[in-house]
Amino acid sequence: MAGRITRSEQQLRPDPRFGDKTLSKFINCIMWDGQKAPAQRVMYDAMENIDGRLAKETSPEAPKTSLELFHRAIENVKPFVEVRSKRIGGANYQVPMQVNRRRQQSLAFRWIIEAARGEKGRPMSGRLADELYNAARAEGKAMATRDQVHRMAEANKAFAHFAN
Repeated sequence: MAGRITRSEQQLRPDPRFGDKTLSKFINCIMWDGQKAPAQRVMYDAMENIDGRLAKETSPEAPKTSLELFHRAIENVKPFVEVRSKRIGGANYQVPMQVNRRRQQSLAFRWIIEAARGEKGRPMSGRLADELYNAARAEGKAMATRDQVHRMAEANKAFAHFAN
């Protein structure tokens, strides 16, 4: 049964330390081979690392907690438009389309995790903390990916009339 709706949203439990469902979903995305405990350890170590950095932060508009910073990072990385390939009259066009809320979140998660995994040589918690911290300040590899997606959509604006 392709395309059926699951109850995953209702079944998702908030994470044990912060009681946040978005963070719980992010931990599930980090997880490899069903190993949730290591994924939680990586995320919570990253959050402690971020708390240490925030304690040194002097800027008044800086987030107060690591959870606040996490949510700001996710919001900054979420794309608003993306290009999708569409075949029309024997030609393929890159058509810019709006991104729905669920896909925005999943793309943001994916880009942050890919950026952290792409950097080698340090523990994952440190790399993830760096990427989240940079994304909250609208910098880093995940933000570069988002900006590139937005530039592609802007460049293909001429084909927007093909969108359904």
